[in-house]
Parts: sequence; structure tokens; C-alpha cells
Amino acid sequence: MHKSIAAWLLGCCALVFAMVVVGGVTRLTDSGLSIVEWQPLVGTIPPLGQNDWEELFEKYHQTPQYQKVNVGMSLDEFKGIFWWEYFHRLLGRVIGLAFFVPFLYFIIRKAIDGPLGLKLAGIFLLGGLQGAMGWYMVKSGLVDNPHVSQYRLTAHLGLAFVIYAAMFWVALGLLQPAGATGAALSNSRLRGLRQFSIALTVLIFVMVLSGGFVAGIRAGLAYNTFPLMNGHFVPPEIFMLEPWYRNFFDNMATVQFDHRMIAWILAILIPIFWLKSRSVPLSGSARLACTLLLVMLAVQISLGISTLLLVVPLPLAAAHQAGALLLFTAALWVNHQLRAQ
Repeated sequence: MHKSIAAWLLGCCALVFAMVVVGGVTRLTDSGLSIVEWQPLVGTIPPLGQNDWEELFEKYHQTPQYQKVNVGMSLDEFKGIFWWEYFHRLLGRVIGLAFFVPFLYFIIRKAIDGPLGLKLAGIFLLGGLQGAMGWYMVKSGLVDNPHVSQYRLTAHLGLAFVIYAAMFWVALGLLQPAGATGAALSNSRLRGLRQFSIALTVLIFVMVLSGGFVAGIRAGLAYNTFPLMNGHFVPPEIFMLEPWYRNFFDNMATVQFDHRMIAWILAILIPIFWLKSRSVPLSGSARLACTLLLVMLAVQISLGISTLLLVVPLPLAAAHQAGALLLFTAALWVNHQLRAQ
């Protein structure tokens, strides 16, 4: 039964992955503010006729985004952004059902013990919090500013990664409990490699959060050169805002510089980690996980550079966001494989 539970959780991970990608497209197309109400049940039904569309469009007319950015937008153009946000919200509801219904089934079948049940209940609560966080984010763009708060956007993105990580980690634990390989490798080199992998995973998550701020203030639309930022390693505008700490969240130069620097640090540390892993006797799956982490780093950096140089085209930008979650997944797998030695 543990394998069935793990398969269910991995299926939910796939849905969250799709949610992250669709959410990225929704952000890139400025579609997130097209639905101005949060209706968890009624909102499941899409517009069914011309009157429904006109009513929704009239509500959108009252938003700062329409009045300051999209004034004069046609109904057909509105439909284009509406559907992205609608499917984003619909996918969130699908994920909730895909998690809750099998959860109840496994409880009724008594396939879930107390500790596992608490973990799964915690994940479900995080999912509910994520829905509320999504609406809290949207509300920030419905008052005066025609764009959502970069702080709330980053929190929304970070929470999606936390939920994904929790489900993925529990699934891995069911498929391969700690120590399942039976290898006796509790030596200092293995312990050091485990600590290294944890630090890399935390750094990757920090890079994801920095990417949230890049998206939130559209920092990717500036400094579209590489490896220098318009001819500078450190852009002169990096501390132009007062007080100084605002630059890390509101200044395009600083936000993009931070994102680049974390990528450079990972570009140095992950190959070092991979080389260190070659000197430790590991199982085949653990060695594969370490290599996959290195490969995903190369893919993600390539996507990031291409997205920047081409000034954030939609397909590349969406792929870059998907790549971030795949890199994070590889890091989680590495951590679990090293714990299983």
C-alpha cells in the first residue's frame, strides 16, 4: 500500500509542477488580475454566454490594470488573459481534490498510520494556505498598483515549492526508507557530502525566491547582456534607493545582480559537490542523482541566460521556471539518496 500512496503523492507533485508552469505563464502574460473575485466554488464555472463575459469585463474595467495599462482592451483580448488565470485557479482546485479524495480513501482503508497522517494533513493545510495566499497576492494589484506585490508573489511561489518538496520527500520516504540500501557508510566523507547537499538545496530555494523578485518587478527586462550587466560586473545603480535595504527587493539592478550571483555560486559549488561525490562509495542511484543535479544545473543556467539575452520570451521564461523546479527536485533526490546510504 505504501507504493500506492507514494504514486499518488508523485502524481500530485506532477500537478503542482504544472501549476507552477501555468502560474509562470499567467504572470508573464499579466493575466493574474483578470478575475477580480475569489469564489472557490462558484468560480469553477466559466462564463457561459455573452452576458457573463460582459459582466466580467465590466468588473475588470474597474481595476487599476485596465485603467492604467490595458485601457481600450477589447473583449476578445480580455478573454485571452482571462483563460490563463481561470485555468490557473481551476488547476488549484483540481490539485485540492486530487489530494483530498485519495487521502480520505487511504484513511478509510487504514493504510495511513499516525505519523504519516500528520504529515499528509499538514500538506493539505499548506495547500489551503496557498489558495488564500494566491488571493492575497491578487488583491495587492486591485487597489492602486496595476501589478501584484513582488513580496506576495515571491511568498506564493515559495510556498508552492515547499508544498511540492513536502509531497516529494514523503513519497521518496515511502519508496526508499532511510538506510534501505544497507550500506555502512557512516563516515566523515559521507556526512560532509550530506551537509553539502543540504546547503545546496537551501541555496537553490533561495535562488527560486530571488527569481520571484526578478519576476515581480520585471527585472529580467533590464540588463539584457551577459556575462556583464550593460558593461559592468556590478551595476552602478545597485544602491540607488534609500533606505539601502529596499534595493534588494525594489531595485531592478540589485535584484537581478543577486539572482545572477546565486547562479554563479551554484555554478561553482555543484560541480565541486559532484567531484566530491565521486570519491565516496555510493549506490548507483545515489551516483545517478548527483550527476542529474549537475546536468540540471547546466540546463537551468542555459535557460536563464537565453531568457535574459532574448528579453524574456514567453516559452523560454516558462521553461526557465519549470527548470527551477526540476533543479530543486534533483537536489531533493540527492539529499534523500545520501540519507539512504
